[in-house]
Order: sequence, then structure tokens, then C-alpha cells
Amino acid sequence: MKRKTIYFWLVLLCTLALTACASAATGSTPFTTTQENSSPAGQAVNPADKLNLNTASGDDFIAAIPGLGNRMVWEFMEYRPYISIQQFRREIGKYVDDAQVAAYENYVYVPIVINDADAETLQQIPGLSTEEAQALIAARPFASAQDFLGKLAAHVSADELEIAKSYLGGE
Repeated sequence: MKRKTIYFWLVLLCTLALTACASAATGSTPFTTTQENSSPAGQAVNPADKLNLNTASGDDFIAAIPGLGNRMVWEFMEYRPYISIQQFRREIGKYVDDAQVAAYENYVYVPIVINDADAETLQQIPGLSTEEAQALIAARPFASAQDFLGKLAAHVSADELEIAKSYLGGE
């Protein structure tokens, strides 16, 4: 009789432990397994609404990027400060494919340091082509952000210039 009682309590405890584990697995954890961004790579947000990868909070990323899980938020934040969009592509590309990285880029930007940014980072500015980015690089150094914006104005519209102002980072 005593053996049956011990067996009963052991089965009950195991059942409770499994139930607790199952509840914890479906709850909020630092590394949820939600489906990554399922929106197409071509679906972009307003460039003025993109998030600065170096200053946005985890909550900002989750609110702005459809389907982004906590695990990817952690990865986004782990590699700060980003100095180029290429660095973002390389680091996040360790976890998702190129198409997914491109989809993320629809929602985020790397701040542009006018005298150090590479052509790809400059091309985050809407309307700026590869050739125009190279021309801006050739015109360096810029004495100030205003000097850079003056040169940039020859290549982009007034609206795109306003967006570029919000993308500028520290010197």
C-alpha cells in the first residue's frame, strides 16, 4: 500500500512539473520563438518613421517591425553601436537570410556620420544613388552637417533632404 501511495504522489508531482514547464514555455521569455517578419521585403515604411538602430528601445523595435521576436531585438541591440549598414547586414545576417535582413532595413537605419559613412550607409537616404553617394564621399571632409546637407541638396528632393537630416549621427 505504501508503494502505491508513493507512486501516486510521484506521478502527481511529475504532472504538475510538466504543466508548469509547458506554461512557462508559452509565456513571455527573453527568447520567444515568434515567426520573424513576414511582411515582404519590398513593403517599406515612411523613411522618416524608421528607427535609429543605435538609440531605439526594444519596445520600439517590437512595435515598429511586424513579427519581430524578442530574440532578434536582443541581436539588434547586442551589436550597438552600428557604424554602417554593412555591419548591420553582416551581424544580423548570421541569424536570418538576406531577404529578411532587407525586410528589417525597411524599418531601421544606421545613423550617418558625414565624414566616415560608406556609400551603402549614405544610400539609406531616400533618392540617393550609388554614384551620388560616391560623389559625396569624394567631396569630404565636410566642415559641418550644414556643409554636407548643402552638397546633398543637389542630389535629392526637399522632402528627402528633411529625412536625411534626421538620419545624421554624431561627427
